[in-house]
Amino acid sequence: MKSFIYFLTIIILLSACSQKCDTPQVKPFQELNKTVCETKPEIEAKILFESLPKTHLLESDFSKLPNWNAENYESALSSFVESCRTPRTQAMYKELCAKAKHIKDPKKFLETEFSPYAINTDEGDDKGLLTGYYEPHLHGSLVRTSRYKYPIYKTPLDLIVVDLSEIYPNLKNYRLRGRLEGNKLVPYYTRKQSKSEHLRAQVLCYVDSKIDRFFLEIQGSGRVTLRDGKTIYLGYDNQNGHRYRAIGRYLVSIGALKLEEVSLQSIRRWLSENPKRVDEVLNYNKSLVFFKEKQQPATGSLGVVLTPKRSVAVDRHYIPLGSMLYIDADMKEKRFCSLVLAQDTGGAIKGAVRADLFLGYGKDAMKIAGELKAPLKLWILLPKQKHNKESS
Repeated sequence: MKSFIYFLTIIILLSACSQKCDTPQVKPFQELNKTVCETKPEIEAKILFESLPKTHLLESDFSKLPNWNAENYESALSSFVESCRTPRTQAMYKELCAKAKHIKDPKKFLETEFSPYAINTDEGDDKGLLTGYYEPHLHGSLVRTSRYKYPIYKTPLDLIVVDLSEIYPNLKNYRLRGRLEGNKLVPYYTRKQSKSEHLRAQVLCYVDSKIDRFFLEIQGSGRVTLRDGKTIYLGYDNQNGHRYRAIGRYLVSIGALKLEEVSLQSIRRWLSENPKRVDEVLNYNKSLVFFKEKQQPATGSLGVVLTPKRSVAVDRHYIPLGSMLYIDADMKEKRFCSLVLAQDTGGAIKGAVRADLFLGYGKDAMKIAGELKAPLKLWILLPKQKHNKESS
C-alpha cells in the first residue's frame, strides 16, 4: 500500500495531473493580458461562508451594482429558472428555484430574495479579467477523404481516469489521467504523439482544417456540417491529462507576435500564413480534447444549453457552478453590465475574479470573442435566508 501511495505521489508531481472539472480548454490568448489592479477596496474582503471556503467576499447591495436599473430582469430570471433544472443550482438556491417559476415582478424578487457580494482575488483586488468564447462551425465528413482528413476523436478506450479524492480527500478537485503500460500508469499520449501513436479511439468525423479542429478543442463544443448537409453537434467529453498551454504565449516567445497583438484572429492569421510551422505551434499545447456527439447546441459543464451573454465560464474553485453573478466589464466601445449564470468552466479560467462570456454561434460571435479582453468586476448573488443563517 505504501509503495502504491508513493507511486501516486510521484505521478501527481511529475506527470499529467489535471483538474477534476471535466472542462474544455479556452482560447490560447486569453491569459496573456492580465488586468493589473492599482487600488484595493477600503474594506477588506474576507472568507464569509463555509460553503465558499476559498472565496473572499465583501457584502454589497443592489444600489452598488453598476447599471442595475437597466437590467432586463425578466430575461435574467428566465435564465435562472433554466439553470434551476440542474441539481447544482437547486442545491445552492433550493426554494428560490421553485419560487422563481411563479414570479410576476422579477426585479422585486431578485432584490428581496438575494444579497450581492463583491468577489475579490486572494490578494484583495476587486478587478479581474473578462474574455469571451463562442460555438465554432466546421465542415466535415463521416468518412476520410483527401479533403476531410483530420479526425475528431471520441474518448480513447485506454484512457484511465483516477479520482484522487478517493485516496486523498484534500485532492477533491483533481483527477489523474493516463494509460497502462504493463502494470504501470504512465502519462497519456501528447498532442504530438497522438499523430504517430495509434489511439484506441473511434472517430466521430473528419474535418477539413487542423486549425479549425484545434480551435474546436479550445472552445469545447461546436457544430459540424457534413457533406450531405446534415449538422451534428459535438461537445467536450474528456482530455488527455496534459496541462493546457497557450499557443499565443508561444508565438510571443518566438517573436512571431507582439503581446498586445495577440487575439484569436491574429493567431489564426499567422497560422494560415505559416503552414509549415502549424504543427510546431499547435503541438506546444500538449493537451488534447476528446468529444462526444450531442443532440443540442453548445452545452456547458452545468449541463444546460448555453445562452449568449447570459452564460459564463468560471473557476469553480471560487465560484460554484449554478451561481447567479453580476458582471461589470469595461469594454472598449461600451460598458457591459449584466446578470449572468455560472454554467461552464474552462482550463484557462483561473482565479476568483475571472469569467469567460459565451457569445453564441457564428462569425460575429467569433470576432467579438476573439477580441474580448476587458477589466472585470464581479458579484455573486446568494440567497438571503441561507447565508444570513450561515454567517451568523
